[in-house]
Amino acid sequence: MSDATASRSLYWLRDNCPCAECRDPRNGQKLFQITDLPAELGIAAQTEQDGRLEVLWSDGHRSRYPLHWFAKPEQADAGDHRSEAGKRLWRAADFAAGIPEARWSDYLADPAERAAVLRAVQRLGFAVLREVPAVERQVLDVAASFGYVRQTNYGELFDVRVEPNPNNLAFTSVAISPHTDNPYRDPVPTLQLLHCLENAATGGDSGLVDGFQAAALLRTEAPADFEVLTRTLVPFVFRDRGTELRADRPLIETDPLGRIREVRFNNRSIGRLRLPAAELDAFYAAYRKFAAITLRPELQLEFRLDSGDCLIFDNVRLLHARTAFEPGGTSQTPEGAGGGRRHLQGCYADLDGLAATLAVLDRRAAALDRLQELFEGEGAAEYLGEAVTQAEHMLQAAALAQREGAPDHLVAAALLHDVGHFFDQHSQHAVTGRQLMEGQDNRHSHTGADRLARWFGPEVTEPVRLHVAAKRYLCAVEPAYRAGLSAASEYTLGVQGGPMSPEQAAAFAELPGAADAVAVRRWDDAAKVADADTPGFDHFRPLLAKLLG
Repeated sequence: MSDATASRSLYWLRDNCPCAECRDPRNGQKLFQITDLPAELGIAAQTEQDGRLEVLWSDGHRSRYPLHWFAKPEQADAGDHRSEAGKRLWRAADFAAGIPEARWSDYLADPAERAAVLRAVQRLGFAVLREVPAVERQVLDVAASFGYVRQTNYGELFDVRVEPNPNNLAFTSVAISPHTDNPYRDPVPTLQLLHCLENAATGGDSGLVDGFQAAALLRTEAPADFEVLTRTLVPFVFRDRGTELRADRPLIETDPLGRIREVRFNNRSIGRLRLPAAELDAFYAAYRKFAAITLRPELQLEFRLDSGDCLIFDNVRLLHARTAFEPGGTSQTPEGAGGGRRHLQGCYADLDGLAATLAVLDRRAAALDRLQELFEGEGAAEYLGEAVTQAEHMLQAAALAQREGAPDHLVAAALLHDVGHFFDQHSQHAVTGRQLMEGQDNRHSHTGADRLARWFGPEVTEPVRLHVAAKRYLCAVEPAYRAGLSAASEYTLGVQGGPMSPEQAAAFAELPGAADAVAVRRWDDAAKVADADTPGFDHFRPLLAKLLG
């Protein structure tokens, strides 16, 4: 037994088999039940080759695992990043240099900027988007940029302004102490957005407290009180004329490993606890101690939201607050005496949507990093006897496409058309096109298209898949085309099947991606100029980022 299999449970290893028989190649979902595995599971044989561990199981199934799975020692996983293990706890002084923020236009245009904002919300609990258009309902567009709006009894959005008959203290001008919203819901909305449309009031500054930090301090300073707050179910209640909501949850919730995972803290919404007197005394002593910690000045981060600012924050971690302000009228009386108008629009969303969007952005960035590594690594190798390297050839092809005003998907196809030379069909490990020059068709067009299909749609992959066939097609229908082929390209034409027959050419012309493949082919043929002034991969990276699926 190898070190790799010796360090893992056999059932874990078999349950994580990545082959197409065990997992749907499109979505990675398992195609078997755990009870389908044999009761007496064993390994019949195993080998390590080309960076993979191949296991033949006792029931005849064969699995192949990347060796990098086993390269790192076991360590605790933050999991879904919801517990304190996936957070960076903070105090107000940690933001002396500034809070996490970005301009709305940059956030929309740059995937890296968007990922940075979402990661700040996930890790720190909040971020502010600046220069968001100060128009009504814009907050819904912000939520939709990373997830889904959670509709509540307040509607899909709510207005935070002075109302003549408020059903919530948030709709007044009084100070609001640090709290989390909607603790009376199960599940509670895990994200809140507040978009400032107008803030001409004196006062009305926003505040945040890291509830996980406060809970961690309580655990350190008074572990018995921490334990009381994690095990006491608190009735959180909200009611008005049309609503009756209740959720019984602890103020501090931990996961099975004892890590802080959620804080619900809202003194306005705590109902009557029905417990023995001793338990009530213990609860209120712990509750008061926790509340006092949340009010410590060093934990309270204060800032002002001005018109166009949109705050996104974790509603099951951060407590948010507001200082009192002098109102300048209500929603029904736009102009009032003293002060100035303060109007925010808010909505709720959830962390799972944000985490999913961030994971996709990270996956796309990793895909681009991998492609860039290929261009800067294997791409430096010779290109089938031409005067340029493989990378120079593909970059030249993309530059030609862009210079001719080709749509983005064709520029991408031109850039990536030969990546199949870097991957063997079976092991998917880096190789060059040597096989092709040695008289063996490596089907690089299909290998490349299949590889790229993990990340791009058919508008990119099909011209790549068909660009070799397009050469054979053009040789059949345009006699002058073949005369312009380089010596290396003429040689590979024979290896790849030679010119198409009339019947093959007619069939090719009917294929949906044929015209695009022909365009890519022509740029391919022209992209063999030594020492040409050609932009690097970084130039095309934003274009590729927009096309990633």
